[in-house]
Amino acid sequence: MSSARAELPRTLWDAVRVFYRHSSPRVLTVIVACALTARLALGNFGWLDLAPLAVLLAFWPLQEWLIHVFILHYKPVRFAGRTWDFKVPRKHREHHADPWRLDLLFIPTHVFGYGLPLHLLFWFGVMPTPELALSGLGSYFALSLHYEWVHYLAHVHYQPGIAFYQQRVKNHRRHHFKNEHYWYGVTMTSADHWLRTQPDPDAVETSPTARSTSSS
Repeated sequence: MSSARAELPRTLWDAVRVFYRHSSPRVLTVIVACALTARLALGNFGWLDLAPLAVLLAFWPLQEWLIHVFILHYKPVRFAGRTWDFKVPRKHREHHADPWRLDLLFIPTHVFGYGLPLHLLFWFGVMPTPELALSGLGSYFALSLHYEWVHYLAHVHYQPGIAFYQQRVKNHRRHHFKNEHYWYGVTMTSADHWLRTQPDPDAVETSPTARSTSSS
């Protein structure tokens, strides 16, 4: 076992402590806390506050699949005399090359520089009231924080004794260590079932570019 993998957290406390050493979980937690505080301050709660969350839960599996396939696994293209590549897919290729390096694991900080303003414009533009806009905004970033936690669990030793998370870890590790052309879902896997990227692992050949579970 590599030294990088050997040093990964093995207990819940260590896992949480290491998780919050990284920028993305801290940023997401602040956004969720601010959205929740603002929502509580406005009051006027109703069942409609659950509507944005319900829509997000229905859309989330497809979002994870689309982002993973078309953004994270974007391949550089040669056009107009230059190679077109981008920071996010470059970092994701590094993550696949070294899946036990936690600094390559999380949403890059620069993404929040444009992602948060776009979400503010979206939620306050499409929702009929500020209350529902804040409910949608908070729900989206809470699900994003949950995504970061589940993805993180697949790359550390600590494993919660909850079947849901154990299955998600097993699923994501297949993506890294069996074949990177399948198992794109991280927190939800229904889009993989819909789009036929959730095969029987025994029926899939190990990709020549997949990492060994014992490698760094």
